[in-house]
Amino acid sequence: MAAGTIRKAGVARGVRGTHGARLLVTAALAAAAVAGTAFTAPAAMAAPAPAPGGAAARHAATQKALDALVEAGVPGVAAQARDAKGVWKGASGVGDRTTDAPRRAEDRYRVGSITKTFVATVLLQLEAEGRLDLDDTVDTHLPGLVRGNGNDGRKISLRQLLNHTSGIYNYTWDPGVLAKIIGPGFLQHRYDTWQPRELVAIAMTHAPDFAPGTGWNYSNTNFVLAGMVIEKVTGRPYGTEIERRIIRPLGLRATSVPDTDPTVPRPASRAYSTLGLGSEEPVHDVTELNPSWAGAAGAMISDAADLNRFYGALLKGELLPKKQLKEMTTTVSVSEDGPDYGYGLGLYRQTLSCGTEVWGHNGSIHGSSSAAVTTRDGRHSLALNLNSDGVGDSTVAIEAEFCG
Repeated sequence: MAAGTIRKAGVARGVRGTHGARLLVTAALAAAAVAGTAFTAPAAMAAPAPAPGGAAARHAATQKALDALVEAGVPGVAAQARDAKGVWKGASGVGDRTTDAPRRAEDRYRVGSITKTFVATVLLQLEAEGRLDLDDTVDTHLPGLVRGNGNDGRKISLRQLLNHTSGIYNYTWDPGVLAKIIGPGFLQHRYDTWQPRELVAIAMTHAPDFAPGTGWNYSNTNFVLAGMVIEKVTGRPYGTEIERRIIRPLGLRATSVPDTDPTVPRPASRAYSTLGLGSEEPVHDVTELNPSWAGAAGAMISDAADLNRFYGALLKGELLPKKQLKEMTTTVSVSEDGPDYGYGLGLYRQTLSCGTEVWGHNGSIHGSSSAAVTTRDGRHSLALNLNSDGVGDSTVAIEAEFCG
């Protein structure tokens, strides 16, 4: 979403069809000068021509796109693709601007709003088990929580949380929240712990963007609530359920839900940001941060290999029964983005320029912009990460991988 892969509309209140908005990072961070950048691209090095028919040759266009992102100012890019002929690993640029250590395809990184697909999958599994229904109201599971200023959880369904048709205000656009997660405020509050109820309460101080079911607007509050529903129904935190139901069964060794832990497990690159203040501002190392302000909307960590495995398994039906997978892939219009884009339940659909349809999500959080997509049959996947925010568009790499 946003300046990456599958595009996202309406992150900001009242905005529809904004192609340049970031997923989770906030308005100012999203708007940080994409044309010029404070990141300096390392000098390109000539690479030997790929062997005809080999993995490098099959993915040469994708590697070229990664190199172009670095030339445009991204410090480094890590990617992996998976198809019927095997796995390809690609990287470009640096993972550490201090040591000039190269970016690696195996790097772990913060995945931002890609977390939403994991959360939606768990809720759909709970529906398949008969423990909830997507048409349950939010109030059924979280009585009285969504109230005030025109908000009413008795009129909003779980389905509307997952497909962003609830109308609930996006807490990351609240001025008080923005003051602490961008600019100098981030540096002062990067280790603060935020509680889910606190984030929802902030959203409740604002009127809804629209009546439930009458529009589409991307709101991180929806998935904070979804995470709370998971905990209410199972008696365990959403992260524990993701680990039990997805991470361990699929053997995703690089994937974790860090809760309040500010570190990223190795191997990992550093993460860089100008904190949404513009391309001429100093670049900060933002690798460490307490992700509780993102919570079930975007706190997870993973790598490209694990994300390819997850989305491939999901679309192949390994994680959900047919009924629930059909519900997940039933999309609503993403407003002005037109018919080439749709949003299901924690999952985007995008039709590329060559007509290929891919499904997945993307996400952005301080110093990290990620995308992960797969074909509808789950057989061809690509995941990538830029260790920066506010610069670079991963769409070019996705187009290169699937359209050549």
